[in-house]
Amino acid sequence: MAASDTERAQQQIDEIEALSSIYGDDWCVVDEDEKIYCIKISDCLDQPKWTLCLQVILPPGYPTAEPPIYQLNAPWLRGQDYTELANSLEEIYLQNLGESILYLWVEKIREVLVEKAQSSDPEPDIKKTTEEVDEDDGDDFLLDYQPTQEDQTKMLNYMTSESHEDEELPPIHHGNPITDRRSTFQAHLAPVVTTRQVSR
Repeated sequence: MAASDTERAQQQIDEIEALSSIYGDDWCVVDEDEKIYCIKISDCLDQPKWTLCLQVILPPGYPTAEPPIYQLNAPWLRGQDYTELANSLEEIYLQNLGESILYLWVEKIREVLVEKAQSSDPEPDIKKTTEEVDEDDGDDFLLDYQPTQEDQTKMLNYMTSESHEDEELPPIHHGNPITDRRSTFQAHLAPVVTTRQVSR
């Protein structure tokens, strides 16, 4: 027999109260009416070096008929790391269909962060250069692009030139497309210094 909307709503309330009690200040209500919540998860060390923010939206059908809608946020989380973690969360959902799973998700993420902290992984490097990013797996968004020397020279020449009418367009860098749940995303970046460059 399917759970009623009232039963599902009560299950959500019970789960949120439990998570709030367990995680304290790390649990945050973003929008109670829209059922949007956020939790900061770390690797449990006294001075954690691996942290991640899990944001979830609980749809009306959760937990019996719909999974939570989630977003994983961390400056170091991209490419294969993101894919592996997302797959783990979806696997937990499938193994526990109809159950409240947020606690399992949080602890799985914490387990991954602890493994990173205990392994030989260096501390998160959130300032990769474009050269380093190009060597990575193909799913990177190039979100933390750092201008190359050539780009900086072009910007300097632009700022010091007297006539801007015939200046070249700034170099545009294109990230690799990434597909997630039938949506495709691609980042495009360009170092600009004036509104005219933005328009062009």
